[in-house]
Amino acid sequence: MAQPTKETIKDWQAHWQDEGESAYRYRTLASLEGDEARRKLYLRLAEVELRHRAVYERLLREQGVTLGSFRPRRWTRIQGWLARHGGAQTVLAIGIQDEINEVKSYLNQHQSRDDSPADSDSTARQIARDEAAHVELLKQLSGGQGEPWHRTASGGMLRDVIYGFNDGLTANFGLIMGMIGAATQPELVLLAGLAGLVADALSMAGSGYLAAKSEQEVYQHELHLERGELELMPELELEELALLYEANGMPPETARLAASHVIKDPQLALKEMARQELGISGVASSPLREALTTGIATAIGALIPLSSFFFIGGAAAVWSAFAISMISHFAVGSARSLFTGRGIFRSGLDMFLIGLGVAVSGYLVGSLITGKL
Repeated sequence: MAQPTKETIKDWQAHWQDEGESAYRYRTLASLEGDEARRKLYLRLAEVELRHRAVYERLLREQGVTLGSFRPRRWTRIQGWLARHGGAQTVLAIGIQDEINEVKSYLNQHQSRDDSPADSDSTARQIARDEAAHVELLKQLSGGQGEPWHRTASGGMLRDVIYGFNDGLTANFGLIMGMIGAATQPELVLLAGLAGLVADALSMAGSGYLAAKSEQEVYQHELHLERGELELMPELELEELALLYEANGMPPETARLAASHVIKDPQLALKEMARQELGISGVASSPLREALTTGIATAIGALIPLSSFFFIGGAAAVWSAFAISMISHFAVGSARSLFTGRGIFRSGLDMFLIGLGVAVSGYLVGSLITGKL
């Protein structure tokens, strides 16, 4: 068994402190919570954090490290004061971010350290999973859904079309206005616009493909880990699933009964843990479809400010391109409200102003480069 280095022991001390501070935060939130069910969830989260702290305390004592009495740091005590004076939701949001940072820290420790003992390595992985589940619970308690490190589909193909179209429109509009500002010939404006269209469409298609491919790989990896946990520690997974059901509003007895029923079927249990804990619906994006959808939408958007130069020239082409592009910016901004939840007019106006800023910036850059200004 490898002996831990000073750096590893220092990490353990930091984790010991962090776990204690998380417990302190949850106990504070529990003391202020009027809803009994939510109060109990906070207290159970605090208990888990204290168990985590006890694990690191054991590891440290085995290495001869003497630990004094726990005392939360000043920033954590300030959070407690803030929660007691009407800022509980703010403290909850801070707690979510701290849990996210802890997940990353544990995963980095597991992936980058070769000097940790095997039981410490296993501990880091398990605690990382616990903290990930805590983030899900906290987000549900604060009114959110899903884990921040998982990309969730919202709108599917329609969303890809709108955002791809928006990217192509805005990027090529700025390029064309820069060429116009440089007072180049219409043929060069057309050539530059076509080059920008191809480059942006390929870039967006490649990004869409890689994002979907990475998403598939992450999901498969997460499911593999979850499957292993269900095989090795079904009792802990049962408790975790019951806690997740409670966070969704189930009474404790019903949540426990439902989790017990689910955990008996390995396939059903894996599907439920993936959905409840990881936010994975089981519907994976197709990398090729993402690439084609995003690339084509980007190309169509990039074609909008260029279209008038195919048919007319001179000032008429410039003003037509400007007018069509500005109308399109307002339209695509309004369409984005389907996903952002903002008002149609306000969302459209925001994109209109962005388009105007892009046009002015591109024109000024082109003029400055050629000495027109």
